[in-house]
Amino acid sequence: MHAVILAGGRGVRLRPYTTALPKPLVPIGEEYAILDIILQQLRAYGFDRATLAIGHLGSLIRAFVGDGSKWEIKVDYAEEKAPLSTIGPLLNFVDQLPEHFLVMNGDVLTDLDYTALLEHHVTSKAPLTVATYQRKVKIDFGTLATDDGGRIIDFVEKPVLSYGVSMGVYAMARKTLTPYPRNVPFGLDQLVLDLLSRGEEPAAFDFDGYWLDIGRPDDYDEANRCFEEVRSALLPTGRRPVPAPLDVIG
Repeated sequence: MHAVILAGGRGVRLRPYTTALPKPLVPIGEEYAILDIILQQLRAYGFDRATLAIGHLGSLIRAFVGDGSKWEIKVDYAEEKAPLSTIGPLLNFVDQLPEHFLVMNGDVLTDLDYTALLEHHVTSKAPLTVATYQRKVKIDFGTLATDDGGRIIDFVEKPVLSYGVSMGVYAMARKTLTPYPRNVPFGLDQLVLDLLSRGEEPAAFDFDGYWLDIGRPDDYDEANRCFEEVRSALLPTGRRPVPAPLDVIG
């Protein structure tokens, strides 16, 4: 039960919150770092090992997490010397990974059952399984469809569109990654498109619970605003927060 947590990004869209802290360490609910919540969840779902792919301000993440003993998870680290996108960091230590494993962004808040995702992946025999969420987008205007002659053939007033989006949580097979070169940037989009081009379709794991990707200040504000409402869903019972990141590193 091995999880890889991608925690090496610069968090540019979340500035100024990420000026002094890497995004996985920004506080939620004035008690927890995002990474604290994730590690608590992983342990509750039976994961006993985690590799943290770190880069920007990675020393602060090391200082906060240490060897993972506070969460009863064995933690090791893989440090990026240069940004390697989503999948690139994994290629540098793919030989150390088990046959099937979990990969997730270090800035995701969700009550997704990580074990169920991994089990679904193994059962499906897919090269990659992506946790997906239906995101609704409201268009504030009437939309038009036209033919080649420029005539309107359809009109819809303020439609609501629904798209399946990646949650930033995946299950993978080690053999899926072995053909790709190391030390070069390689994104999830490139992996998916390459698999599709070779007829190796990834699987989807649909989810309709709580999910928030903390990529922008509005997302971060929303996470703190609703934290008390979703606390019981996000946190295993009986666990105390690890001291706030600024207390540990400052």
